[in-house]
Amino acid sequence: MEDYDGRQIVGMDLHRQRSVLVSMTCDGQRLWTERIDNSPQALRAVMARAGDSPQVVLEATYGWYWAADVLQQAGAEVHLAHPLGVTSFTHRRVKNDMRDAADLADLLRMNRLPEAWIAPEHVRRLRELTRYRIKLVKLRTSCKDQVHALLAKHGIATTYKDIFGIGGRAWLTALHLSQPYQGRLESLLRLIDTFDSEITLAEVAIAARLADQPGYHAIQACDGIGPITAAIIVAEIGDITRFKRPGQLCSWAGLTPKHRESDTTVKRGHITKQGSPILRWALVEAVQRVPKTSWTGQFKQAIIAHRGKQARGIAKVATARELLTLLFYGLRDGHIRRLTRPPAHTEQAA
Repeated sequence: MEDYDGRQIVGMDLHRQRSVLVSMTCDGQRLWTERIDNSPQALRAVMARAGDSPQVVLEATYGWYWAADVLQQAGAEVHLAHPLGVTSFTHRRVKNDMRDAADLADLLRMNRLPEAWIAPEHVRRLRELTRYRIKLVKLRTSCKDQVHALLAKHGIATTYKDIFGIGGRAWLTALHLSQPYQGRLESLLRLIDTFDSEITLAEVAIAARLADQPGYHAIQACDGIGPITAAIIVAEIGDITRFKRPGQLCSWAGLTPKHRESDTTVKRGHITKQGSPILRWALVEAVQRVPKTSWTGQFKQAIIAHRGKQARGIAKVATARELLTLLFYGLRDGHIRRLTRPPAHTEQAA
């Protein structure tokens, strides 16, 4: 057991409106229990009972940012429990907030806590921008889909490849539909314009935050990685130095196969899909339409040639994992390796 030098160990079961805190010693003796209404003032007041530099653990749940910041400002050493690793809660016959908070404290004092990384403020701000841009694009896409649906209801065909380009937009504006369809079309076009403006503002803010980061510029040398995709990757990964090897990064991103072993039986399945789903989405999107002559394109085509066209999905995931390996070194060293050398050992990579 780690020596905590007599500091209190506090488990915090955080919810949207109220939270429960349980404090104990390093040998498990319960000291105090408090239930508070969620606010920075209430949390600071109750943490005054925890003494100097307490160890505090809370779960990475909805709205944990404010609690972690307040605790750190109060001098606590904060630990973030990974929700997927805290399984003991679901196996108890009695489950309540007090027991949950006590279990978190127990896991910490016994050095059995599955910890998640507490992203620093600048990483959280960048994530806020990139994730908000993704939401804006999804909303804009929804509006565009509704415009297509309106045209389909009226049996109106179009010869424009992109009806939201310059020519297509002029054609849409000149349409005259019956009400309420015309009103809805005009409303959707106004919303699309608004989303275009907001997306542009978000992109400007993202570029300003990443202007002086060498890793951000370096990874754009990879085919399929543009300024926005690079920003998403940098924001989701955060501090690259917390990973010692590219394999650790790929495992954290959920791009490595599941491994189940018992005695002489070993089973390896689909990828774990743990970690950031946004990061996996960005990587797979990056390898979707890369040129076949590029390094990643050759890697993907080699797997398809070896395993057949039915393995296109496997090839995309394997290529995304290989791309993340390249990005690891690009973010760490400021330059990308192996962009011109043909891929080898595709059987292993697949």
